[in-house]
Amino acid sequence: MAGLVEVGEVRKTFERVQVLRGVTFEVPKGETLVIMGGSGSGKTVLLRCIAGLLRPDRGRITVFGRRIDRLGEKDLLPIRRRMGYVFQGAALFDSLSVFENVAFPLREHTRLPEPEIEQRVAGALGRVGLDGEVLPKLPAELSGGMRKRVGIARALMVEPEILLFDEPTAGLDPANARLVGHLITELRAGVCDTAIVVTHDLELARTVAERVAILKDGQFAIIGPRDQVLEGDDPEVRAFLAGGEVNR
Repeated sequence: MAGLVEVGEVRKTFERVQVLRGVTFEVPKGETLVIMGGSGSGKTVLLRCIAGLLRPDRGRITVFGRRIDRLGEKDLLPIRRRMGYVFQGAALFDSLSVFENVAFPLREHTRLPEPEIEQRVAGALGRVGLDGEVLPKLPAELSGGMRKRVGIARALMVEPEILLFDEPTAGLDPANARLVGHLITELRAGVCDTAIVVTHDLELARTVAERVAILKDGQFAIIGPRDQVLEGDDPEVRAFLAGGEVNR
């Protein structure tokens, strides 16, 4: 069966710097793939290409059975509505309350009546462990962990078939990072069973991944089942996981 996401020989260059150099993989329904790599390895660029936020220079990206790498903005919109994207910094609107931030996708893309919007916002916040007390607060009044959870709640508003997470634990203390990891696992069990998680967090990868890919020099150094990759004896992978460089 074809994957929900299929990526073939994707390449992307910025100002003569080759960030992606022929990345190929697929993600079937029901799987969480974790993509790891050092700073500047191209993890976020790859995720944004999958979401249709960036266009690759070469290669193919198919999402939900439709090739998206050459689609215009109008044709991309219905596909994006089937995906939830959690940005690294949560990307909340500073001047909007938590309620308005979470309700934003519904106001943009639906004509739901206000009572239903209120009900859906409360439901999404409840799924991420937040109650009605946060609704009137501004993002600046929230802790880093709470902002991350609000960002996840907003991504859930479109009832996504796949969730894309960009460094969901970046900047969090260990306790909040573990909370986010467990939350991603819980969401897969009851809300959205397919995810791609970009991270440098080894503990998060061990918590949520079924497969792990390590991106180095614009290509996957390895991709495979979580334990095979993270607990294997490949010296290059061990060096990366220990904080060193993968020599290719």
